[in-house]
Amino acid sequence: MRFGRYHFTAILEEEALLPAYKGSTFRGVFGAALKQVVCALRQQECPACLLRQQCLYPRIFDTTSPASGSPPPQPFVIEPPPETRTHYQPGDAFDFTLLLFGWANDCLPYFVYAFREMGHRGIGRRRGERRGRFRLHRLTAPGAGVLYREEDGSLQAPPPLELEPPAPGPPGGPEQELTLTLLTPLRLKFRNHLQPELPFHVLMRAVLRRLAALWQHYGGGEPALDYRGLIARAQEVAVVRDHLRWFDWRRYSSRQEAEMYLGGLVGEITYRGRLGEFLPLITLAAPLHVGKNTTFGLGKIHLSY
Repeated sequence: MRFGRYHFTAILEEEALLPAYKGSTFRGVFGAALKQVVCALRQQECPACLLRQQCLYPRIFDTTSPASGSPPPQPFVIEPPPETRTHYQPGDAFDFTLLLFGWANDCLPYFVYAFREMGHRGIGRRRGERRGRFRLHRLTAPGAGVLYREEDGSLQAPPPLELEPPAPGPPGGPEQELTLTLLTPLRLKFRNHLQPELPFHVLMRAVLRRLAALWQHYGGGEPALDYRGLIARAQEVAVVRDHLRWFDWRRYSSRQEAEMYLGGLVGEITYRGRLGEFLPLITLAAPLHVGKNTTFGLGKIHLSY
């Protein structure tokens, strides 16, 4: 599967008030900016649009279920600025990261243009009649250096990474310990309920769902894994330290015209067991984000063995 990681630096031109967790702010303004950039007919709703089948906006944001199977995951993740700072002054810089999967890497220029449009629109809480406007200063990618500078406005698109299909290690082996740090809220459903705890088998269900969906829609097809066997053996892995807590945050949905709560787990948890076969899968999934609402930057995981 093609995978691109693009790091943006922006500079504020006006004072801005942002929430402590900025994922909703960035995702919401980005959606509106992208629609303005690519929509030819300027229609309010996409379903009745004549150009729907050819337009980039519904390709990226349409999550309706096909006749068979689950809806595809959206082909991007926006990792917002990691700091919890809320008050920014003109001239302050902030960073954010864009992850793209599969064909979406070919559309990088549209994403860059939409982020520039975000800067013109402004972000954060209104102060008077405007939000905090910013300018897009620089775009870099690991191993490729600078791809975009505001001085010249040109964009270079490097070839994205090719991720190998998910493959577990051999089952069995010695017991090991694995510590997960949940850097952004992790939202998981098990038996149709959000989980306030994280047994290892629940984590592995989410990892396998994420990998299977990404490779099915943006890679070479759903990987041939022993899903039942992996989950059965995952139930034998124990939790030895649990420092997780539930973190609630709110976002306003302009489409639904209502506030929504998108809480999830944050903190650290340590597992012990025969982890050898699971480690390649978790290591692959961690930078791709796991769980629900990943486009907001949720489900970012750091591993230590």
